[in-house]
Amino acid sequence: MARRKERAGKRRKKRRPFGPRRGRQGKPVRESQSEMVEVVLPNHSNPLGNILGGRVMHLIDIAAALAAHRHSNSYAATAAVDHLEFRGPIKIGELIVLKSSVNRAFNTSMEVGVKVFAENILTGKRRHTSSAYVTFVGVDKRGRPRPVPPVIPQTQEEVRRYNEAGLRRQSRLARRFKKSVG
Repeated sequence: MARRKERAGKRRKKRRPFGPRRGRQGKPVRESQSEMVEVVLPNHSNPLGNILGGRVMHLIDIAAALAAHRHSNSYAATAAVDHLEFRGPIKIGELIVLKSSVNRAFNTSMEVGVKVFAENILTGKRRHTSSAYVTFVGVDKRGRPRPVPPVIPQTQEEVRRYNEAGLRRQSRLARRFKKSVG
């Protein structure tokens, strides 16, 4: 009886990671790309009539989470924001457009790139106002990390973002290790 319980326990602990070695294929970038659009209202703005930076950060996190959820087909938790750049303001009455896609997936984590645009409602003209790289971890119903499928880059732009995501990850891990040692 004890042996049966021991074997059953071992079976439960086994996880089957995604990837070609285990018979599961990755996902193309286009399958998880997401777009969000909202109008900037007065309650979202500062006294200058520009959207609040914190509101933009909140929307970036949501847009990035959409892409992470769609890629991993699981819950995803924000683990890090590697880069966030505000390039210009978005005024009351303009649309805020957020485009997100998974740049690269590792074992349980994914880097998601988000580009933010301001769109003039009357002309349709867009201008790039912010960019961010957000790292998510795929999690199961209990909140434990779970494997996510690899990303399959198909265009030159996707390959470039895929390679740059690997470099950013190396840098992030080096910083984390340096902090824990020192």
